[in-house]
Amino acid sequence: MLLAAGSNRSNFADVIVPDWGWPALIATIVVLLLVDILVFHRRAHVIKLKEAAIESIVWISFGIGFMFVVWWMFRGQADGHKAGIEYISGYLIEKSLSIDNVFVWAMIFTHFQVPRQFQHRVLFWGIFGALVMRFIFIFLGVAIIERFDYILIFFGLFLIYTGYGVLRHGDDDTNPSDTKTMKLFHKFVPTTDELDGQKLFTRVNGKRFATPLLAVLVIIEISDLIFAVDSVPAVLAVSHEQFIVFGANAFAIMGLRALYFLFADIKDRFRYLKPAISVLLMYVGAKMLVAHWYHLPTLISLGFILTVMTVAIVASVIHDRKHYSPQGGNS
Repeated sequence: MLLAAGSNRSNFADVIVPDWGWPALIATIVVLLLVDILVFHRRAHVIKLKEAAIESIVWISFGIGFMFVVWWMFRGQADGHKAGIEYISGYLIEKSLSIDNVFVWAMIFTHFQVPRQFQHRVLFWGIFGALVMRFIFIFLGVAIIERFDYILIFFGLFLIYTGYGVLRHGDDDTNPSDTKTMKLFHKFVPTTDELDGQKLFTRVNGKRFATPLLAVLVIIEISDLIFAVDSVPAVLAVSHEQFIVFGANAFAIMGLRALYFLFADIKDRFRYLKPAISVLLMYVGAKMLVAHWYHLPTLISLGFILTVMTVAIVASVIHDRKHYSPQGGNS
């Protein structure tokens, strides 16, 4: 367990991961992904609202359920109870910040006109790449914090700046298919203009070409890389244990595909989610700024996260009902 420096060491859960912990976590993630792609989404099909809702409930259940696994895993250790709280706080932070990713995916698929039946396969590989990137980011982040604990101040300032930017330009969407990025991709990767089902590569006249879906996947990976720069430091604010942080990230982002199919078409009706994400980023940034001298109890952070997201969702629903109600018209 890697801890914050100074007198606040005891505020993070000081736990030792069992030898079987990491293999069990990795095996669980691999099994869940294989079942998802080989059993439930082996064939390309349009995912309906009901299917997306059921899958979202299942993935969220896995995410919340892992909190009890963490509690059980560290139950005999002095700070075992803190580990569970740190995990669920990290899970909720990552889940909240990842909502923006869902909206960006919708914009990417709309821009490239990717048929809905092929979108899940692209997102599957996108999530796989995201897991690898998060794993690397988390271990690098914890190693840096262990050696240079004052780096938390830099992370904190960065998150506050990012949160302010989201609040100020919340409705300004950048083009995910940046021309320079796509020109560079096409320069090095021979690509056909035609889709071949949900394949990322195909053969034309005996030669191997990438399909447009690979270009979409590259853009999705780039967007996740950008989001990881925000979300990984945010989760590191509530825990410095790599096992807890990676577990929270993994279970949060694995369920994003179902969340995408659930929310992508109604994203504009959740008008207060971007301000809420901005508030969370600035809160976590402020928490990091003072972490060297004072660590805010994780239970307070958990309560704050739940309150902010609940208020944002309820306020969005109320506004949506008024805005689209027959009596209220489009006012």
